[in-house]
Amino acid sequence: MLDGADLTPRELAQVHAFTWRGRDGTTRALTLEEARALSTSLLVRFTGIESREQARALTLGVLLAARERLPDPGPGVAYAFQLVGLEVRTVEGRRLGVLERVMESGAHPIYVVRGEKEILIPAAPEIVRRVDLDQGHITVALPAGLEEL
Repeated sequence: MLDGADLTPRELAQVHAFTWRGRDGTTRALTLEEARALSTSLLVRFTGIESREQARALTLGVLLAARERLPDPGPGVAYAFQLVGLEVRTVEGRRLGVLERVMESGAHPIYVVRGEKEILIPAAPEIVRRVDLDQGHITVALPAGLEEL
């Protein structure tokens, strides 16, 4: 099982069926109706959760999904949860840090990389040059001035 918080809204919608696990270990099956990004969080709606009180009861738990339920993302594509924790390097080989999370944005996802400082890197094809899941790293070509932002 993987933590549903590591999935983007698009990925959550593809999975559709989840298990919620509370702090006390209780579980509940949930069916996703809608998911969308909201600032640095996700706003989701599940079938049968109609009131704020019902939703509030789910806030202190973890949303889980079976990896085998995920559709194959296709050649040269990876899910956000597969990227989190990978080392991020420049094309020159300089280590920038570790990919901490992936934020959704209008055009391209944004990689939040934590190293000596936090760097926000657009996950555009001209910037993300290579993702090597087996070796555990992402190679990027940073535009001039990006690190100073």
